[in-house]
Amino acid sequence: MAALPVNLDMDVLRTFVTGIDLGSFAKAATRLGRSPSAISLQLRKLEDQVGQPLLRRNGRGLALTEPGEMLLGYARRLLDLNDAAVSAVAGPALSGWVRLGLPQDFTETGLPAVLVRFAQAHPAVRVEAHVERDAVLRAEVEAGRLDLALVWDAAPAAGEGTLVARLPMVWIGPWGNAGLAAQRPLPLALFGPRCLFRHAATEALDAAGIPWRIAFSSPGLTGLWAAVAAGLGVTLRTPHGLPPSLRPLDPDEAGLPPLTSLRLRLVRGTSGTDPAVERFAELLGETLADATRLTAPLP
Repeated sequence: MAALPVNLDMDVLRTFVTGIDLGSFAKAATRLGRSPSAISLQLRKLEDQVGQPLLRRNGRGLALTEPGEMLLGYARRLLDLNDAAVSAVAGPALSGWVRLGLPQDFTETGLPAVLVRFAQAHPAVRVEAHVERDAVLRAEVEAGRLDLALVWDAAPAAGEGTLVARLPMVWIGPWGNAGLAAQRPLPLALFGPRCLFRHAATEALDAAGIPWRIAFSSPGLTGLWAAVAAGLGVTLRTPHGLPPSLRPLDPDEAGLPPLTSLRLRLVRGTSGTDPAVERFAELLGETLADATRLTAPLP
């Protein structure tokens, strides 16, 4: 008699994927409302089901084995299909529009994953994305032309939107050009005036008594990355979505002033109670919180 096929448990797969995405199974336990011991039992069950070790020790943490890496891809697809099936069958289908505004930092590293998952679960909802600076996005939300907007805040007003993540600002330079940050005046590659990152860079340099000059100005992040990679100047952003040709600079080694952190917030317009908008906001917040890994603790 042929052996019966093994049926993988969706709850166990969700624990596995969540732990990997968060970089910690302790965080996964908090996210999923389970105890650490229950999480450990689930992972052992999954390894027993597939007959392979999925995790290995890597210093103080855990890393995926080769079978674990293979299973992770299948697990994501199974969970997406499961969630899409549940959304399609349970209750009325969502429809309408979601008008989203976001900074350039997340157009390639956060938005695509959200759009794929949302479209699979809610194909009748149309999503319209606008990429702008923070000041423009806030004005569009207040005017009712955007339902949701991701905005950076150096000193956010109390209660403004939902806190998604907090990321450090870092000086960024190219690999293989250690002398660039030592030049005086310091060459800078930045966005134009009224940019939060430009203001933070020049204010920090002025406070430290370091002379600077604008060597390159660009309205787009792609142009900015290209200029820094070419050695035209250093820039200031968060490390999220940093291209492989660039690296964060150690302020002490580079002779540059230390920097503070920025908060990423999701603000809502007047249509924030619309079911499609609410579901998209929930999915966007979860995805970006996982992607950024909350590199500094939230208050």
